[in-house]
Amino acid sequence: MSILSDDLPLDPLLADDRNDARRVAYSYVEDAFTEAQQDGLDSDALAHAALFAAFRTLVETYGEEATAVFSEALPEKVRSGAFTTGTRH
Repeated sequence: MSILSDDLPLDPLLADDRNDARRVAYSYVEDAFTEAQQDGLDSDALAHAALFAAFRTLVETYGEEATAVFSEALPEKVRSGAFTTGTRH
């Protein structure tokens, strides 16, 4: 099966043409978060639900092992600011 690609920039403005579908998908997710928050849902609950849905889909698409290998790189990406859009903590 394919190896997961993690080359999607978090900022959709940084994506190039080959990642256009991912950029559009990211915009849909952002819009869903905004709408859900406007309906009163907690952003923490939304984030956990989105992560669960994303990992479930990755496992269904690529399998457990490929998803686990992909997720092993996440701690360092988080620590290095790959997902940080504002002030770093």
